[in-house]
Amino acid sequence: MNFNRSAKKKMSFERFLSYEYAGDYINQTTPYAEQIEQAAQAIREADYVLLGAGAGMSTAAGAEYGGKFFEENFAEFQKIYGKGPYMQDMYSAGFYPFPDQESKWGLWSHLALLAGADLDVTQLHKTLLDALKGKKLFLLSTNADHQFEKAGLPVEQIFATQGSYKRIQCARGCHPKTYDAVELFRQMEQERVNGKIPTELVPKCPVCGGPMAMNLRVDDHFVQDEDWHAAEDRFSRFLSECMDGKTVLLELGVGFNTPTIIRFPFEKLAREHKNITLIRLSRSKAMVPASFGADMAKSITDLAEKLNNTEASEP
Repeated sequence: MNFNRSAKKKMSFERFLSYEYAGDYINQTTPYAEQIEQAAQAIREADYVLLGAGAGMSTAAGAEYGGKFFEENFAEFQKIYGKGPYMQDMYSAGFYPFPDQESKWGLWSHLALLAGADLDVTQLHKTLLDALKGKKLFLLSTNADHQFEKAGLPVEQIFATQGSYKRIQCARGCHPKTYDAVELFRQMEQERVNGKIPTELVPKCPVCGGPMAMNLRVDDHFVQDEDWHAAEDRFSRFLSECMDGKTVLLELGVGFNTPTIIRFPFEKLAREHKNITLIRLSRSKAMVPASFGADMAKSITDLAEKLNNTEASEP
């Protein structure tokens, strides 16, 4: 996908980020059917669509992290570590203070496969992308599950800012490189006994010899490698181009965990540019014009149906 490099002023990712809390939050009173029609019309008229996807998108699509799913898939670890505050869901489990590297990677290899490489693509992601065919499209995401890529969006149109469940890095961030660890995770999964992997499978940094970690933004040692910076540059070029066109910011399940990456910047762009429309899909804390507080899976399905039906009726 080629983007115009002649944009007047490049909008960098650093400039895009915003720490400003919006002051125009309102309770949505527009009837749902009218909201769907307004959103579909805005997308029809748009030259560009910038998707902003948070954890709520994966949840709405059916990805499971806790509850019965966790009980069934992490029973081995609950038996070892108990069912305290950590062993309730996949997010919390990753922060458990493991006694050694063998135990740490015993859980993390299992978690990374379930949440990343072995997570089936969801129909909701496919439905959304199918409805947006023909639009100049880019995805900014804080998710690490590769769902949009699996659904068919080219990696060149994706900027996943917070890392990947498929990659590992030096825990100290001693050098700017990450490593594909899927096959290593599969080997760990096969050889794990009582929550631990064999010592010889524990990954060590090839540069400093220290421990490795998941390439997820959990501390100041997060590695932004060559691919990360290339994606950042493609995002900046897309953003710079769409600033001068009719653009829809389609925000999907973004809350207040990391609002400075998608939520606040999208609000700021919509406030400051008349050619940019924000459509927010969030089960809770929607509260801006053109926002949907309804079930997000239904909203996406209804919106896609409206867009597809319009296209089908065109001569």
